[in-house]
Amino acid sequence: MLLVAGCSGSDSDSSGDASASAKSSGAAKPSPTVAPAKFKKLPNPCEAFSKDTVKKMLPKAKDASGERGNSRDNAAHGTCSWSSSDENGVDGTQFRWLDVGYQRYDSDPGIGSGEKRATDFYTKQVIDAKDTKDAKKLTSVKTSGTGDEATAITYDVKKEGNDFKNTTVIARTSNIVVTLNYNGAGLAGADAPKGADLLKKAQAAAKEAVTAAAKANG
Repeated sequence: MLLVAGCSGSDSDSSGDASASAKSSGAAKPSPTVAPAKFKKLPNPCEAFSKDTVKKMLPKAKDASGERGNSRDNAAHGTCSWSSSDENGVDGTQFRWLDVGYQRYDSDPGIGSGEKRATDFYTKQVIDAKDTKDAKKLTSVKTSGTGDEATAITYDVKKEGNDFKNTTVIARTSNIVVTLNYNGAGLAGADAPKGADLLKKAQAAAKEAVTAAAKANG
């Protein structure tokens, strides 16, 4: 009887050890990891373009240095905008608007890598641009040589009786997404700008904005 009791006690201890070992094994599982984000900061968005580029895109800029938008975290988000009204008397006025926005993502084990998060946001920005309310003659083209991926969307829209030509370029470079909006209109009888010209300038400016992001990170 003592031997049986002894065997029974031994089995119980063995079971307890196995349970403790299983718990220890479970606790030792490594936490999920993701690759660190490539870029750690953003450039000053109002310095995304050269002075020459600003002059070409906005001949009569109200403020060539741009107007910087508010941001709670300049390392994660930044915007800047410019406007230009080139008045030509009886020939009307040429209006131009330009804005650029940067969005940077850090890697987060619970969400994904900075690059994946940026890719998801890039896709959303492209979809949103294509869904612009009341947009007419909308086209979408891939833009090569601009970060890891880039898309340009062009469309016409009427505002307050005026026909505006619009170009939006969304580009991604690793964990940073750049969104550029450039539009123009001929006001007070002026001829409407050519959409192809606006697109060409916007695509070139987007390349500058992407390059500025890389330079800001040394």
